[in-house]
Amino acid sequence: MSSFADELRLAAAAVWEAQHDHPFVRGIGDGTLPVERFRHYVRQDYLYLVDYGRLLALGCARAPDLATMRRFAELTQAILVTEMDLHRSFAADWGVSEAELEAERATPTTRAYADFLLRTAALGDFSELVAALLPCMWGYAEIGERLAQAGPPAHDGYARWIATYADPEFQALASWCRELTDRLGAAADPAGRARMHAAFAESSRCELAFWDAAWRLEAPAG
Repeated sequence: MSSFADELRLAAAAVWEAQHDHPFVRGIGDGTLPVERFRHYVRQDYLYLVDYGRLLALGCARAPDLATMRRFAELTQAILVTEMDLHRSFAADWGVSEAELEAERATPTTRAYADFLLRTAALGDFSELVAALLPCMWGYAEIGERLAQAGPPAHDGYARWIATYADPEFQALASWCRELTDRLGAAADPAGRARMHAAFAESSRCELAFWDAAWRLEAPAG
């Protein structure tokens, strides 16, 4: 029996498969992605993580029960402290300094994605916030899992990236977000589920656009 999260994924299947087929993602998988494209991704992902932390903090504030508030608070702490430190270390391995990360300006794609998430978190209901959050967590888990199944590339940096998102701990985080989405979808009325569908679909499109922007080496917004 399919869940509500599965229903969302099925409705956005074409966009998700386009992610798997994108040359940026395939280039990570086979180790052929040009390094300058991945460095572009690393710099923009740093900016994205800052606003992702804001999204999680808003999720904590808007969560309907203490257990969910606690989980969002833990995730916010993990992103803003542990993950940001790890990202700076990871970026350094790719020749991207902390000063470069701090000086980076968002591309139009990064800005549009962050603006969509934060607008949804501020103006939508909690179920929309979670539906907008899910494609990032689940999408990375799915990409990591698929690429890992194909075997690690010879490129150590890309192999490390794949292992991060194929890791059981990250897979469990994606499962938690799917389960939360299922609960919220079950409790929502038809209009609420339609809003969740719209949020999930738009966030999925933003994920695909983010890969593509890195592939195109999109310039920062003016």
